[in-house]
Amino acid sequence: MLDVRKAAVRGLVMAGELKPLDLARFRPLLAGDEGRVAVKMTFSRDEEGRYLVDVAVEADFLAVCQRCLETMPERLSSESKLAVVWTDEEAASLPRYLDPLILQEDTCSLLELVEEELILAMKPFSYHDTGTCKRKTVSFFDPLVKEAVVEEKPNPFDVLEQLKPSNKH
Repeated sequence: MLDVRKAAVRGLVMAGELKPLDLARFRPLLAGDEGRVAVKMTFSRDEEGRYLVDVAVEADFLAVCQRCLETMPERLSSESKLAVVWTDEEAASLPRYLDPLILQEDTCSLLELVEEELILAMKPFSYHDTGTCKRKTVSFFDPLVKEAVVEEKPNPFDVLEQLKPSNKH
């Protein structure tokens, strides 16, 4: 826990490296415990007296390819400029270039802050490049596939043809 106001007044700069094992909420989103997370945080104040935190995160980790379900290396990078606020009203009044960091107390858990940044920066789905993925994907417009599908499917309305009364009078 760190008092962000004191850190901002001092102009504190912190940098370090974490492992996915250290991040309890981020870890379940990964395919393995290998990897690294590099973090740099710069605390400052702006001309309007706001307490600011610049957060830069770079992470290398293992994710699951959503095509072939095999593990794959993934890399993400994120930079955010956060303004420390204590209410939703203060957050709503921030300029667009600042994201709110809403705190209930004077202190902030830096580990939780890093996890939030990682979770927000993560892609919703991970995929190998099409050429390297182990699962073969077929184009929807492949003519060979269309012909095979048409030949295999019987017409479901053929049964109704037998029930139709004949036109003999």
